[in-house]
Order: sequence, then C-alpha cells, then structure tokens
Amino acid sequence: VQIVESGGGLVQPGGSTRLTCAVSGFTFSGATMSWYRQAPGKERELVASITTIGGGTHYADNMKGRITISRDSVKKTVYLQMNSLKPEDTGVYYCQAVDRWGQSDYWGQGTQVTVSS
Repeated sequence: VQIVESGGGLVQPGGSTRLTCAVSGFTFSGATMSWYRQAPGKERELVASITTIGGGTHYADNMKGRITISRDSVKKTVYLQMNSLKPEDTGVYYCQAVDRWGQSDYWGQGTQVTVSS
C-alpha cells in the first residue's frame, strides 16, 4: 500500500490550498479516507473524513465551513480544499486510509502546510 500526499507549502493567512492524497495497492472502494493534522507540539487530530462509497463526510468543528473533502474513485485520490486559512492551521497534514472492514489503516508521509505572512 502506498499513500502519497502532495500540495500545501507556504500559504498567506486568508489564503487557500488544496492537498492531494493518491492511493495505490489498496482497495479504495468501501474504504474510509481521512485527513489528519499535527501541529507543532500537539497531537495528531482529525480534520476531515469521507467514505468512498456514498461520499459521506465528517469535518472537525474548528475547520467546518472552511474545508471540503472530496474523492475521485477512478483515480483513487482524495482531496482536501482549505480556504480562509489561519496561522493555527499550520501543521503536517497526513492522509489515512482505513479498509472497508475497519481492520487495517495506512498512513502517508505527510505534507507540510505553513500559514504565515
């Protein structure tokens, strides 16, 4: 299983960015895909999740309204669109894939998002 995140980088406060998570070697259909964030000195926290069948979504309260998670089942890719970014959104963003049975999970290496002027 390979999970590769991309996107992010340095973003100005109020700006936007889109993160991409590409999955291979994994049965995408039926899985739950999530984005987590780990800020400096803090624990990793859930940002958003999406089911690959049905497309049901869940968002962290502190980011709801500013982010959108979506998926492309053909490309086995998940996206996280983030708008109106704040300095406190800074962190390493990780993509997680949980299989359809909820028994195995896989993580990407993370991508850095820094919100600063």
